[in-house]
Amino acid sequence: MLAAMPPSPSTRPHGSEPPIRDRGDACPGALRLHSAADGHLARVRLPAGDLTVRQAEALADAADRLGDGHLSLTSRGNAELRGLPDDCGGRLAALLRDAGLLPSERHERIRNILASPLAGLDRHTPSDVRLWARELDGLLCTSESATALSGRFLFVLDDGRGDVAALGGDVSLVAEPAGTEAPADHGDRSGTGQPARPGGSALLRVGDDPAALRIAGPDAPRAALTAAEAFLSAAEASGAWRVRELPAGHGLTARAVAERLRGAGVECVLVAGATDVVGAADVAAAAQVAGAGTEAAPSTKAVAEAPAANEASTPTPYADSSAPGIIEGGDGAHALSVLAPLGRLSVAQWRLLVAVAAADGDGVLRLTPWRGIVIPGLSADAAAARLRELAAAGLITEPDSPWHRIGACTGRPGCAKSLTDVRADATAAVTAGSPVPTPVSVSVSVSDPDTCPDPVHLPGKPERGPGTEPEPGPKPNPEPGPGPKPQPGLEPGPDNSAPLHHLPVYWSGCERRCGHPHGAWVDVLATADGYRVSVVRPKTPPAPAAPPGAPCPTS
Repeated sequence: MLAAMPPSPSTRPHGSEPPIRDRGDACPGALRLHSAADGHLARVRLPAGDLTVRQAEALADAADRLGDGHLSLTSRGNAELRGLPDDCGGRLAALLRDAGLLPSERHERIRNILASPLAGLDRHTPSDVRLWARELDGLLCTSESATALSGRFLFVLDDGRGDVAALGGDVSLVAEPAGTEAPADHGDRSGTGQPARPGGSALLRVGDDPAALRIAGPDAPRAALTAAEAFLSAAEASGAWRVRELPAGHGLTARAVAERLRGAGVECVLVAGATDVVGAADVAAAAQVAGAGTEAAPSTKAVAEAPAANEASTPTPYADSSAPGIIEGGDGAHALSVLAPLGRLSVAQWRLLVAVAAADGDGVLRLTPWRGIVIPGLSADAAAARLRELAAAGLITEPDSPWHRIGACTGRPGCAKSLTDVRADATAAVTAGSPVPTPVSVSVSVSDPDTCPDPVHLPGKPERGPGTEPEPGPKPNPEPGPGPKPQPGLEPGPDNSAPLHHLPVYWSGCERRCGHPHGAWVDVLATADGYRVSVVRPKTPPAPAAPPGAPCPTS
């Protein structure tokens, strides 16, 4: 029987204290629905964001028949259905099960796997880490111990470009360049006698530990699951849901994971510092525009007396993986990358994307953590024609679009906790030529998202009723040109390594800031008196913990 989720009370930890909770994880899923002001919400996990055409059609049918006629894309590359009625649980489960979207009902909320969306599609990729994602998902769905993981626990698989490695993973795998020496004796663990995974080597990290473990590529999925099992052992006393919640003195380290790996027969080497695993100065621009911020990894000091060969490699400097447009592959094939305005698509827009994938692509779609969709396998001519068609349908297809990097939470009327209809307000602001409410002061604050001292204060609280929200996104046949210029106050500020108009802008209806970006971003927060605008550059990568009643801020 499917259940609607009650709120999950919790208190935010102070310093190194773990969170205090009086109930289990209430993160929504496809079978455990969340009750919202606009009906029930279902979150469908899509490991690596991968969908076949048949699966995408099933989601469209679910949104059309059971939901509100839209699909929402999350910051973890998953899909959400909103406006579901009380009695839809059985029908929704049947639709998803028939499409192969529920391989294990006991594991459906823990299949949180992010992977580089462009892996295998462009000229960069040294390794298609999405093969790791498929194997890791299979291992998760057959693991009894993995059922104890929280619905918020996140695996991140980066192909070496640094685009997803800084997105707050609990267990991260980063593919290393060809030529990096992998540990010996990894063997063939596919059971087929043939390699089933990318070769080479990978760096495994847990939470924010600056140390990393170098493992052979074919061992990467099994090593990631072993690291998650090590977390569960470390979390037994505190009840932590994520690696960063473990109390001081009881955290999970690369050294501790190394012992578990060796016990499981997986060879690994402790590497020094892993300085640039998540993208530092040489990939700062890419990480920033991807919503990952520019924070360097914590320490360059060696964690063990090891030769220089045991230092972590540096990810290749890379262009913005979130930018929409046409991606040219090394084999002559092309992929389309588009973004959903404010992360939401109508069923008609979704079905158009499915039709493109079926008729001109490889029959698959990839959802991205930037609330976008990648369609691989098109010819050059088809890619150009289809991109124009998708632009005419209201999708974001150009990197200089004023809608690029603009996000918003659900807001009113869908969320009872929101103070206003933030999506309508964001749409009005972008349409008027600004990513934030206007007028805006020339000064911005650099602050923590929970405190936001000295914010830019914008008087006047907009009031909107249901049904007044304009459709977000580009209008059909938009005028050519670079789009609106950055508003005053969005130029480089204190401690900024790039202009603020290159940062993601996120509109939130309350202090929970559900779905906000990681790293550095422009925070547009609704208050009782108006909007408050500040630049968030946390001292540490993790997003703030959920306050009482929050379903899942890192959706």
